Amino acid sequence: MNTAAGMVGMVLWGGFALGLAFGAVAQRSNFCTMGAMSDIVNMNHWGRARMWLLALAVAIAGAAALQHFGQVNLAHSIYRRGTRLPWLSLLVGGTVFGIGMTLAGGCANKNLLRLGGGSLRSLVVLAFMAISAYMTLKGLFGQWRSDWLDPVSIRLEGTALHDASLGQALAAATGLGSGTAMLAVAALLVAALLVFVFKEARFRRNAVQVGSGLALGALVVAGWYLSGHLGHGENPETLEQVYFATNTRTIESLSFVAPTAFALELLMLWTDKSLHPTFGIATLAGIVVGAALVARLGGAFRWEGFASTEDLKTQILGAVLMGFGGVTALGCTVGQGLTGVSTLAIGSFIALAGLVIGCVATLKYLLWKAERE
Repeated sequence: MNTAAGMVGMVLWGGFALGLAFGAVAQRSNFCTMGAMSDIVNMNHWGRARMWLLALAVAIAGAAALQHFGQVNLAHSIYRRGTRLPWLSLLVGGTVFGIGMTLAGGCANKNLLRLGGGSLRSLVVLAFMAISAYMTLKGLFGQWRSDWLDPVSIRLEGTALHDASLGQALAAATGLGSGTAMLAVAALLVAALLVFVFKEARFRRNAVQVGSGLALGALVVAGWYLSGHLGHGENPETLEQVYFATNTRTIESLSFVAPTAFALELLMLWTDKSLHPTFGIATLAGIVVGAALVARLGGAFRWEGFASTEDLKTQILGAVLMGFGGVTALGCTVGQGLTGVSTLAIGSFIALAGLVIGCVATLKYLLWKAERE
């Protein structure tokens, strides 16, 4: 297992296993962040939102523990590395993704689950999202992003911040050590989330939602440990310390937008020997398989298409917006809403705020439009 091939294989199969578990649990519990927001806006029902917040609390606690005990270095992640905070890209990207996922009837995670359940509609949505994400990474949309959004940022050079995280901000404000400050922020957030989540008796009695929230948060933590500890080591060819089989070439956990673009690239350029399967791509495959298994076993698998041409147009537009927004914001409802926020990166909270604003505003607009019609 000390060989490069062995490390790569471990990360890929581990990523597939995590995706399999995530897909199975999310399918069983109907986990969907957009659906949770829709429940709140339309019915004032917080059940699925509490499940998501419980997963977030577990992810924050687990990530903080891994960091504290020296098992991973979350400062290497894309959410915290670098010397600037591209707040406009994160805010705009999150907002656009929130609008897109609402138009598409679900985020990247939900469409992967639906694909596992037999939805050909979700296959089309994921394909257009992947194309848009690839264009935002390396194509026309990427030019717009780099020219108009990324330059608007906050520089960290000359400040007391080593990176743009809440822990560093507290350390700079109070003089606490960075490790102590990070633990303090994590503890406060986790405590607040748990109090809110479990104060409702109906949620406490819902074993499926409670268990699913705990499991989904733990899978985010397991992703950090897999890529950041087990998959981190010396490359025998270069003798450098590297993160094996990740697209960002650094520590990763669950995120679903950019990996669809890399999966599309791999399939289109399969004979290009410089391209290889990665942790992110493996998790996508695992989620679809896990969701399909649960759908089959539960009798919920059925082929599904678009209801109308208008439905097709709306969902394709949503998919394109999700691809652009997800890459620009560095993640989706899972990539930022769980994985990014678990690092306590300030940018992840900005992206999450934009995502919520975009989703809620679009939900209210669609409700207003339906009432008028």
